[in-house]
Amino acid sequence: MDFYTVLIILGCIIGLWIIGKIFSIPIKAIFKLIINSILGGLIIFIINLIGSAFQFHIGLNVLTSFVVGVLGIPGAVLLIILHIFIT
Repeated sequence: MDFYTVLIILGCIIGLWIIGKIFSIPIKAIFKLIINSILGGLIIFIINLIGSAFQFHIGLNVLTSFVVGVLGIPGAVLLIILHIFIT
């Protein structure tokens, strides 16, 4: 194998590694957002389960699970307060 061929192969490997690092950061953020949204949906489900005794229900959809997924427990409290004051 020629010295220049080895340099080209090494350069390609380093280039692919750099591109992988650049694109892995947003993928991690998107994956974390998806996981948090699923957990937000679970929190809303638990709120609806407990709230069924009090005739209280928050709609479980993409927007509400996203709000709880991004904001966490304060997002759930926000949805409860909005539901109380709007209805």
